Amino acid sequence: MFTAADEYGIDLSIDADRVERLLSVTPADVDPADRLTFARNVFVPLTTACRYTCTYCTYYDVPGEASLLSPDEVRERCRVGADAGCTEALFTFGDEPDDRYAAIHAQLGEWGFDSIHDYLHRACEIALEEGLLPHSNPGDLTEAQFAALREVNASMGVMLETTADVDAHSGGRRKTPGQRLNTIRAAGRRGVPFTTGILVGIGEGWRDRAESLLAIRELNERHGHVQEVIVQNVVPNERSDFAKPDLATMRRVVAMARAALPSEVSVQVPPNLSPAADLVDCGIDDLGGVSPVTDDYINPAYEWPDLGGLRAVADAGGMPLRERLPTYARYLPNDLRPAGVDPAPAPTNRDGWIPPAVRDRIRADDVHGRRLRGVARGDGPLAVRGD
Repeated sequence: MFTAADEYGIDLSIDADRVERLLSVTPADVDPADRLTFARNVFVPLTTACRYTCTYCTYYDVPGEASLLSPDEVRERCRVGADAGCTEALFTFGDEPDDRYAAIHAQLGEWGFDSIHDYLHRACEIALEEGLLPHSNPGDLTEAQFAALREVNASMGVMLETTADVDAHSGGRRKTPGQRLNTIRAAGRRGVPFTTGILVGIGEGWRDRAESLLAIRELNERHGHVQEVIVQNVVPNERSDFAKPDLATMRRVVAMARAALPSEVSVQVPPNLSPAADLVDCGIDDLGGVSPVTDDYINPAYEWPDLGGLRAVADAGGMPLRERLPTYARYLPNDLRPAGVDPAPAPTNRDGWIPPAVRDRIRADDVHGRRLRGVARGDGPLAVRGD
């Protein structure tokens, strides 16, 4: 039996029999999806500072070299993204960066912000003003931080990566499974539609992968907030020589994810990192956020595919390609949710999943609101094959 780290007060255990059953799953045991989705986003790396020093990560810069986007830069990036037909502003930064980086903290203070999370709140407001829906990946958060940030976010996320204690997370500043599980739980308690996932190839084993997927499932069973789970392979980069997992490994892990999760939770692979066309028969139904205007700042050496590349993946599975909002359809209010989609159960202690600021942005009678509603219905802004 796997038991989560108890220093965070998480009562989470995974029965060994469930792990064994999941370890026996193969691609032949799952059905392919009936459609493939993606979100069109603009990537906004708010800062490249991070308190962690994970050995496989190229995103963070050391103190003295880390960048911090200004409010004007945030607005310009969002404006460019909205003009390009994007629906999502993807905000990223490392965990608690102003805890370690004195210059970042000082700059935030000069701009009138108490912390990076205070600044993120304003950046999300800017995105809404420019016609985009914020999706933030700010690392580990408390329930109080989620309570504030959910008011300006359509959805949020953090990668679990693994429940294993791996050397890739070693060092004096390290992330732990307990921290990440606590963050996923906190998001559920605050009613945030949430994206998480596992990272394959950082020293974890097959049992670790199964336990990680089942831990995500159990937290979702309690709160109903996990909208998608990413199965992401590690890739070689300038800081790491971790080998990219082979195709057989990825096919098996993706199939395990599909088998472990309820049908309403999407299984995603990043199309710039994974051989997505070779995984469509293993149960993937989403390709995540893809940007037509910005790089993947987490993995800058790996370019996003264009719309034609995404269509090729869908064609490999014989399925239609559709665009989605950063918030999955079942979390949308009744007047915005497409026909035929069952609503998610109401979140704990909340009257709805989507905060008023986001609802108002989607309902606005302007070009951006019309674009967002079109994507919610499944007919825009990008034309799909056959239209």
